[in-house]
Amino acid sequence: MKPLNKVIINKDTSFNPIWIMRQAGRYLPEFRKIRKDNPDFINLCLNDNLSAEITLQPLKRFDINAAIIFSDILMLPYGLGQKVRFEKNFGPKLDSINLNEIAKLDEIDFVEKIYPVYKAIKKVSSDPLVKDKNTIGFVGAPWTLLVYMINLKSPKKNLNKNFFKDEFLINRILLIIEKFLKVHIKNQIDNGANIIQIFDSWAGLLEEKDLPNYIYTPTLNLVDYVKSLKVPVICFPREIKNYKEFCEIVKPDAISIDYNVNPKKILKNIKIPVQGGLDPKVLLTDYDNLKKETNKYLEIFKDHPYIFNLGHGILPETNPEMVENLVNIVKNN
Repeated sequence: MKPLNKVIINKDTSFNPIWIMRQAGRYLPEFRKIRKDNPDFINLCLNDNLSAEITLQPLKRFDINAAIIFSDILMLPYGLGQKVRFEKNFGPKLDSINLNEIAKLDEIDFVEKIYPVYKAIKKVSSDPLVKDKNTIGFVGAPWTLLVYMINLKSPKKNLNKNFFKDEFLINRILLIIEKFLKVHIKNQIDNGANIIQIFDSWAGLLEEKDLPNYIYTPTLNLVDYVKSLKVPVICFPREIKNYKEFCEIVKPDAISIDYNVNPKKILKNIKIPVQGGLDPKVLLTDYDNLKKETNKYLEIFKDHPYIFNLGHGILPETNPEMVENLVNIVKNN
């Protein structure tokens, strides 16, 4: 059984597997070298050879327990025909959505447009480096994708003031997102992904009254779908106000926590396996502080099924040596 499955399915507390959100990417010099020669981010995600190579880079360096495919949650709107580009020091920019075009889109056309993502997963999952490790596929949650598709950029702290004005448009797009997310998930699993993580990066933007409509119901539909394919699903509803309620309603197999939550409160309120929590900025400090903060999480969750991870993606300025230290601290605990 793969290491994450032992924790998620068997509730094993005898060890803590480790992987790191955004482990394939910007902090590694070998990634930056590839990126320099491939300035178009979307095209890089659609280059199955390079995408597979980037995914495996951290596994060549560190004794981590999972590969997570080098891709992006915005491959979904791209596959739906919405223009997506990434601008340096700004982030993603999307062109206005054409609901009529998206509503007519065929599943075959969608799969064809982003097929290299699935080819990359197949290459990674069959690589000897990943033999005893998990291959993680992922998607953005419906709410977070809706935010990008209507807001047309990262909202940072606020949505455009007229974001909710067209309720018909929002509900229609949510249904389309859910339909094609299922297609995207199935193709990842068919090509070797044995865990799916659902990233809800902007869950913290919503008021409590809006959670059932935009987060609980659409995410539950996805979680149920992944479970029907007999693959564990991890949810990461970043900065959501009530993790306990989320777990009780959405029922993921494991919950990933962000660095703003109190891990002791999570331990008290949540029965399912937990992942993550460490502030990525801790990796920018020194070894002693890293050891202290890492051990804090390991101690809190010592009798609870726990996968070590950060409470958000690794920062680009992180020294790979500190990642090596982190992995060793977790492994030697």
